[in-house]
Amino acid sequence: MSNHTPERMVTCPGCGGPSVYAPRNRYRPFCSERCKNHDLGAWASEEHRMPDPTPPDDFDLGTPPLQ
Repeated sequence: MSNHTPERMVTCPGCGGPSVYAPRNRYRPFCSERCKNHDLGAWASEEHRMPDPTPPDDFDLGTPPLQ
């Protein structure tokens, strides 16, 4: 009986190519160091951002409700 689990293939988020999603791929889910570093650079330069739900300071929230 073998304990070998088939390796899962995923799409690299950097280039769209195939990527091995297994411990032997130290760049997972990316296919290579290049794709991993490109993604890191995009976050560092703020090409990628998380949405901020906070409205701007000058956003009109309307009349406050009466209590």
